[in-house]
Amino acid sequence: MAAPQAQVLSKHVRQVIDAAIKRYPEGRQRSAVFDALREVQHENQGYLTVELMDAVADYLRLEPIKVYEVATFYSMFETKPVGRHSISVCTNISCMLRGADDIVAHIEKKLGIKIGESTPDGRCYLKREEECLAACAGGPMMMVDHKYYENLTPEKIERILEGLK
Repeated sequence: MAAPQAQVLSKHVRQVIDAAIKRYPEGRQRSAVFDALREVQHENQGYLTVELMDAVADYLRLEPIKVYEVATFYSMFETKPVGRHSISVCTNISCMLRGADDIVAHIEKKLGIKIGESTPDGRCYLKREEECLAACAGGPMMMVDHKYYENLTPEKIERILEGLK
């Protein structure tokens, strides 16, 4: 049996979850799963463990499978250790037509990794291809740690990657 949620989830995470629950009607605490998983993942070096997902389920009074479904379906959640900086390159049609494939190839070469891998030093993680990051007019584009970079060129990529510590 996993440790009680109060011992697994930090006070801060519980406060975030409580604030999220208040935004929804009574009995709709399941709607706070995204907020809970995002905050737990952030506090756990960028990924979710079964113990943490179980703690979220316990805190929200949900079956664990309901939390696992969200954590494994959406690309913003990771269930294995990854690099400190998460890099997502949009490869949908708008970005693809403006050179997204070349951008991915440039990042792979620069970091010495392939999509879905982290650098050996744990600095960067190049996420699996993203279907769309909702910045079609600025393609090719990527998101690094939830910050958008648009109209990418190899030179812009170099500056962005060099700035990641």
